[in-house]
Amino acid sequence: MKANKHMGRPRIVIASVLKPLDDTRMFGKMAASLTGNGTADVYIIGQAVKGITANPGIHFIGLKPVERLGLGRLLLPLKILIKTLKVKPSLLIVNTHELLIVSIVNRILFGCKIAYDIRENYYRNILYSEAFRGPIKWPVALWVRLKEKVASPLFHHFILAEKAYENELGFVGERYTILENKALPQHGFARAPADAPTNLLFSGTIAASTGIFQAIELAQQLHQADARVRLSIVGYCALPHVREKVAEAVAGKPWISLKGFNHLVPHREIMEEIRHADFGIVYYPPSPHTSGAVPTKLYEYMACQLPVLTWKNQSFAHWVTQNQAGLIVEGPVGFIWVGMMYKKFHPRPIDGLVWEGEKFRKLAARLLGLPPVG
Repeated sequence: MKANKHMGRPRIVIASVLKPLDDTRMFGKMAASLTGNGTADVYIIGQAVKGITANPGIHFIGLKPVERLGLGRLLLPLKILIKTLKVKPSLLIVNTHELLIVSIVNRILFGCKIAYDIRENYYRNILYSEAFRGPIKWPVALWVRLKEKVASPLFHHFILAEKAYENELGFVGERYTILENKALPQHGFARAPADAPTNLLFSGTIAASTGIFQAIELAQQLHQADARVRLSIVGYCALPHVREKVAEAVAGKPWISLKGFNHLVPHREIMEEIRHADFGIVYYPPSPHTSGAVPTKLYEYMACQLPVLTWKNQSFAHWVTQNQAGLIVEGPVGFIWVGMMYKKFHPRPIDGLVWEGEKFRKLAARLLGLPPVG
């Protein structure tokens, strides 16, 4: 179906329940890719944030903050439905199973194209991450997967944030495009490393499943080898019990700093941390819900030529070593420290690190039946 003619330029809505309006994938990657020549108006629905950068052709619709596991979250899909009904989108892109019904209602009422941007394998996340505890995991996970399977025939397309999902998510059929969470080009960006590799960085989601405790332990060992070593932890920790454990782990360690922690951190601040870091720590403890995943921060660190510290049991470890983009954590800590001090990294540019904006523009244009947007 063509874009709604009565609306003039097509309206594209990118909606999320808990992601902030300036979420890197929704705003910096998707929305920014679609507004190059004014062919479309883009609306982002997400959690309200302060100081968001104005961008021609992008309209922000903020949501009031809610508890992640509270009644307010259950009501958000209805609130988002009301907001989308006012916009009357030509294309609606949602990134959570909570908005599947919202999408279908918009298709029925307006004939708009609907796409599901799958950023996580929610079924596996619920079962194997620490977000849910006890026997409630199974019924919640099964309910989410049932919703996805029942709703899938009504969706025009699926966008997969991980290549591994094409084998994990059978309900997408052949109607999918892989758009991994690769790095955004940073014009004029240059790192400012210290004389010695003393500044370690852990950025992004703070959780047991993203390796926060292994990062702290590694930093502790390296700090014992050289007291100049510092660790910056920058990101959001959604789960209170994990926040407590992290706070205990860093207590009495003034050389470890926490930024964000109980609130979201703007991406520009994470980039500043990368600018001043000497090594970035990337580790996902082996689990079915992260098997085969490539963390966004790995793309970012490598694109910014920040050397990486990772472990050999990571699916991406060979990519790091082949490109001389970092070190594998194994053997005595003194051996690792010597490698950090004297080894040369990033001798040449690495392909395949940058967000594929043109690929996304072509997909949106195809769904709308329009010439390429941007």
